[in-house]
Amino acid sequence: MWDEQDGFFYDVLRLPDGSSQRLKVRSMVGLLPLCAVTVFDGTFADERPEYRERVRRFLEARRELMAFIHDPVKRGHAGRRLAAVLDESKLRRVLATMLDENEFLSPYGIRALSRYHAEHPYVFRIGDQEYRVSYLPAESDTGMFGGNSNWRGPIWMPVNGLIIRALLQYYMYYGNEFTVECPTGSGRQMTLYQVAEEIARRLASIFLRDKEGQRPVYGGTRKFQEDPHWRDLILFYEYFHGDNGAGLGASHQAGWTGIIARIMHLFATTTAEQALELGKTAAVVEVEPASRQAAVAARGR
Repeated sequence: MWDEQDGFFYDVLRLPDGSSQRLKVRSMVGLLPLCAVTVFDGTFADERPEYRERVRRFLEARRELMAFIHDPVKRGHAGRRLAAVLDESKLRRVLATMLDENEFLSPYGIRALSRYHAEHPYVFRIGDQEYRVSYLPAESDTGMFGGNSNWRGPIWMPVNGLIIRALLQYYMYYGNEFTVECPTGSGRQMTLYQVAEEIARRLASIFLRDKEGQRPVYGGTRKFQEDPHWRDLILFYEYFHGDNGAGLGASHQAGWTGIIARIMHLFATTTAEQALELGKTAAVVEVEPASRQAAVAARGR
């Protein structure tokens, strides 16, 4: 799935004759491998020798894997180890595309399909049939799947949540020395914690009033924007317009869009310093110093 020239993952179509070809659509398909990551505390392997031995046997039996994934034995910040599909080089290349505002990075989060395809639709031909994938920031332009099950551009909260989680995992391993340009081309360097926080800020802005007093989530629906009985009653839409943040699809998707509350709470109660110091336990610790000290002590035990 990895395309070395483009620095991105693509779907692969395998044909009946055994041949295969990449479908070069820049979509969430290319971002999900970034989410296949977890960080291990520096003492994890030392306290579990059986785990260390199993990993050693696994890697020795599959040496070819090491050419394609991050080295799980290599220690990072605070002696931590990282299990990840992307090594540092691939991670940087995927992030450069994801954080490009002409591609995936919307003012309201990460799009499901790159905006690049608005002017450059992907066209696939089989015989005399032509299939086309274009960037559609809102509803689908076909009746397929009922017309509103659309992954061709809108912002989906659960996959944004996965991306934020992944960025924090990488941050706990790489620390403050690993920075990327965000947005791509801006000249502004950020740590991966700051990138995660920036994506969270953009997602939250869907629901907050802008400088004109309008909530992007309600788009041009004047009843919800202006009526005092409605304007502060927030709906959790299924997905959101990739360019203006308006809510789309079902309006009661608290099961996954409600994760925005946890995302906002996480960055309101956890600092970058805590993430580096405490690792995964930082997410359940309050900001107060006493709580930090207790968490450190608990981790030491």
